[in-house]
Amino acid sequence: MKTLKGPGIFLAQYASDEAPFNTLPDIARWASSLSFIGVQIPSNDRRLFDLEQAAASKTYCDDITGMLAEHGLAVTELSTHLQGQLVASHPAYDRLFDGFAPPALRGHPRQRQEWAVRQLKLAATASRNLGLTAHATFSGALAWHLFYPWPQRPAGLVDEAFAELGKRWKPILDAFDEAGVDVCYELHPGEDLHDGATFERFLDAVDHHPRANILFDPSHMVLQQMDYLRFIDHYHERIRAFHVKDAEFRPSGRSGVYGGYQNWIDRPGRFRSLGDGQIDFGAIFSKLAQYDYPGWAVLEWECCIKDAQQGAKEGAPFIRDHIIKVTERAFDDFASTGSDVAFNRQILGLE
Repeated sequence: MKTLKGPGIFLAQYASDEAPFNTLPDIARWASSLSFIGVQIPSNDRRLFDLEQAAASKTYCDDITGMLAEHGLAVTELSTHLQGQLVASHPAYDRLFDGFAPPALRGHPRQRQEWAVRQLKLAATASRNLGLTAHATFSGALAWHLFYPWPQRPAGLVDEAFAELGKRWKPILDAFDEAGVDVCYELHPGEDLHDGATFERFLDAVDHHPRANILFDPSHMVLQQMDYLRFIDHYHERIRAFHVKDAEFRPSGRSGVYGGYQNWIDRPGRFRSLGDGQIDFGAIFSKLAQYDYPGWAVLEWECCIKDAQQGAKEGAPFIRDHIIKVTERAFDDFASTGSDVAFNRQILGLE
């Protein structure tokens, strides 16, 4: 068994134009002061990180790792969530997702998609230059608007969508394979990969590519009313990244998993700061230790009630206290009688 690494923190929800959240050295100092030891870096945010330079220069990456080490920090993963979203986007969402791309590409979906693919391939090289083994991203979606089967879907429509999704991601996965880095898809509503069944469809579409893996975030499973513990049992071999994010689901007589177009504060399913929701993190950390999860436990703060700074301050000790230092010996070793082949055969009455 392996002891999980952490606590780490995803910087995307904290980066801003205000100090100390507007430069990587300053936000690193802040994260370290809260006892985090890892940072997941959003690669699209040039205030913190230059993805093109990281892909082109090992020296740039060494400077980053050195600076972080001075604060007792390491990079857990790079993130391309926003770029990954643009690898596959249905035209219905073009205007909404245009803001994820550079201004010159907005209104040009084909060029925007090509840019997103280049971004992912740059992230593969940058991850290798940083010495990372996992990468966090979204899959994008061609069929999300079809998630509810009304109107009735024509036969083969979803198969065609996943075939195209696999076609777009296969060269990216190959680039990550060459870099020695796992692509970890955050299974998330709004993405074609949003649960175990859709992830299995995708695996079939990419010939079960060894680099196609999972970023496990139980909060999205609570909001979909999935069994997040059994999910680990099913897919632990593909789980290579972990967002520690809490959630709650309190059904009402007015709305359920679809949320009724309500604001987050009014929805039955809501993301919460760590410890304020319903997720059994003790069981999650136990299962991940049991299954030799090799990566980091990274706080992702998203809460419609609690302040982000309070969520971060409480998040580091929450994760640290849940990480299990795995045992190096069996609890009943004190009662061992020793054995060898002859002794075992005697016990079985074979000699």
